[in-house]
Amino acid sequence: MLLLGIETSCDDTAAAVVRDGVRVLANVSTNQDEFHAKYGGIVPEIASRRHAALLSAAVEDALGRAGVALDELDGIAVTAGPGLIGSLVVGVASAKALAFAVGLPLYAVNHLHGHLFAPFLEREEPPPYPFLALLVSGGHTQLVDVESPADVRIIGRTRDDAAGEAFDKTARLLDLPFPGGPALDALARTGNPRAFAFPRHRPDAGTLDMSFSGLKTSVRYFLAGEGALAQREDVAASFQAAVVDVLIDRVVRALDVRDYRGLVLSGGVAANTALQAAFTNLGKRRRIATFIPELRFCTDNAAMIAAAADRRGAAALVDPRTLVADPNLPFAAA
Repeated sequence: MLLLGIETSCDDTAAAVVRDGVRVLANVSTNQDEFHAKYGGIVPEIASRRHAALLSAAVEDALGRAGVALDELDGIAVTAGPGLIGSLVVGVASAKALAFAVGLPLYAVNHLHGHLFAPFLEREEPPPYPFLALLVSGGHTQLVDVESPADVRIIGRTRDDAAGEAFDKTARLLDLPFPGGPALDALARTGNPRAFAFPRHRPDAGTLDMSFSGLKTSVRYFLAGEGALAQREDVAASFQAAVVDVLIDRVVRALDVRDYRGLVLSGGVAANTALQAAFTNLGKRRRIATFIPELRFCTDNAAMIAAAADRRGAAALVDPRTLVADPNLPFAAA
């Protein structure tokens, strides 16, 4: 199946052409960092306007790079939610218009399902079912039990800040440039992760949930007090170590409850080098195959949306005339 994927859930304008949910023929993505940097975060109105200006060109570019005409496609896959409502509307409206005009099937994809199936892209040996997925991004942090493409269940989640959000907010405390997560990761590589003992959230009995707001607050008070003159790289490394410890702890606890054939790490924070190393080492210790997407498929991209649509199949099919963007689209929905 040859699908055009469209992704505009946040601030990346993306289009891709993917065959059989694996082979990426074209993957086009334009970020808006320069437009949001002076505000220290993403401005929804700016994001939606940039999508409107760029999406048609991104789709045309993707089709051109893939050497595919619209009428050669088997369908169009688009992120229907969750995300910023203005951004989502641009992608959904464009996908609906294309699907209706050309008479193609339309697949509505949950953005999180996209991240879930990103590790299947450009890989000869895909993750085997059942697998445990740690999905970590700027807006979401979840542990997901994946029995099959149609049977996914969240077994743990953050109770407050997502891990990526905590990274970005802590980066601002350290006066690092936008986007903060990658900048903090780069700084932390030169620091001592054991320099400062920042708190690790421990779950209540019977839950795999996480929390990162207390850690972020601890760093803020530390920098305002006794750590005012601390080396920034040591603060960054110690903070990052605390986040990674919490995430890996929950994965270990989940593995103690059920046997899985694979471990998947996905989402924007999956690009973090310390988390990748800890996740890979855990897989080796537990003798479970680990799967991490290529860097270009960790951050928001349209190829993962096409991959998710391919695997979810009929469950994601929708009528182009009735599809609406949903900023709070439930994970269980297509």
